Amino acid sequence: MPVIPEIEHHPLQPFLPKNARVLMLGSFPPPRVRWCMEFFYPNPQNDMWRIIGQVFYGDKLHFCTHEKRFKYEEIVEFCKDRGIAIFDTAQAVRRLQGNAADEHLEIIEATDITELLKQLPLCNDICCTGGKAAETLAEMMQTNTPKVGEYIETSFADKPIRFWRMPSTSRAYPLSFEKKAAAYMRMMKTIGFSLA
Repeated sequence: MPVIPEIEHHPLQPFLPKNARVLMLGSFPPPRVRWCMEFFYPNPQNDMWRIIGQVFYGDKLHFCTHEKRFKYEEIVEFCKDRGIAIFDTAQAVRRLQGNAADEHLEIIEATDITELLKQLPLCNDICCTGGKAAETLAEMMQTNTPKVGEYIETSFADKPIRFWRMPSTSRAYPLSFEKKAAAYMRMMKTIGFSLA
């Protein structure tokens, strides 16, 4: 008889600064063995914090140390200061292959995004950082999934929302770093952040 993978519950609390103008949603964190810090996008092979460094500071290594680790305290302070909230679309999952790939995640319990938005009065933009997250959110919102790098305007949780579908920052996603950074830069400019 096949072994059913155990259910994993989200290991982190939602990161919800009160001044947040955007809520970034992934699908679910990678297995802990791949973490280099206790925060979102903790895998050193994921380029999220390099892209954010490039977009806001013109330096993809801004949030990196020399040991292929991220500057945890600086990242947290940056997100608080700029107003970037982060969580995932799943609260509980099964990893069908034991890895972090979206196609091998079975969502057992989705996140209550309405509840998150209630705590973010200034937030009218939601950015999904991958396909699984975007599909899960589209289902919740009962809307279409935007094209990669674009947004649709909708209404959700009693407020107008721009729903962005951004390219995955995983290196497995077949798009160059430069094109991913350009897509995130367009999004952040549209939201109104001052950039590099």
